[in-house]
Amino acid sequence: MANEIEKGALYVVATPIGNLSDITERAKKVLAEVDFIAAEDTRVSGLLLSRFDIKKSIVNYFEHNKKAAGERIISDLLSGKSCALVTDAGTPAISDPGTELCESARQSGIKVIPVPGACAAICALCATGFDSRRFVFEGFLPQDSEKEEVLTSLVNERRTVIFYEAPHRLKKTLADLFSALGDRKLCLCRELTKINEEFVITTLSEAIKTYEEKDPRGEYVLVLGGKAETEEVFWQKLSVKEHVDFYIDKGLSKMDAIKACAKDRGVAKNSIYKEML
Repeated sequence: MANEIEKGALYVVATPIGNLSDITERAKKVLAEVDFIAAEDTRVSGLLLSRFDIKKSIVNYFEHNKKAAGERIISDLLSGKSCALVTDAGTPAISDPGTELCESARQSGIKVIPVPGACAAICALCATGFDSRRFVFEGFLPQDSEKEEVLTSLVNERRTVIFYEAPHRLKKTLADLFSALGDRKLCLCRELTKINEEFVITTLSEAIKTYEEKDPRGEYVLVLGGKAETEEVFWQKLSVKEHVDFYIDKGLSKMDAIKACAKDRGVAKNSIYKEML
């Protein structure tokens, strides 16, 4: 691929997640030569550009203005201008703004060009020693009613699962994961590529105990082991009704038994409820 900047193209540019030395030569060239830059936070990106003596027009493109800002950016791209999309750190569209802009660009016939670099999920996974042949990336757990659905879908997940989490929500997320999935092998990856970078191989239960005694600090990537192949699945030969009855016999209410059954099977509780009608 030629190194010249293409007119009317959207460049999706990965930036460092901590250590500024991780920026690529290609990323610096693209940022310096496009017509303008779309950034999640112009102040954060402005500091990055200043570090490499890049002077460029920057426009805001973030979660709460992405529709209006996206339309303006697409218009500029269609007029022949080139744009580099960046976020505060890492790869755009990976738990960061960018997906909708890339989709709109494609639908408008605009060329979208990735400029690869740092991604916290991959950075964490490759250093843990966890199974990386097949994995699931969940990003940040939803903080609304969708959370239960996401956790339920992971009950029987045998692949490694990767989450992002902020320090002020870490304790709650660890408790939610333990409650939904039971105890699992876990690597707490903290402050990746920064001075205080830390990898702690532990379990969900031990991590919960650890943070009973101290407060989390820094940004986290949680790399969670999948459900073990050897775990006993007592309900495998039971019908849905027999499965629910099993929990009712244990003293649960019908609704709680349905929830427990759904959790075991990794399905939404509504689907179990319908089968019980």
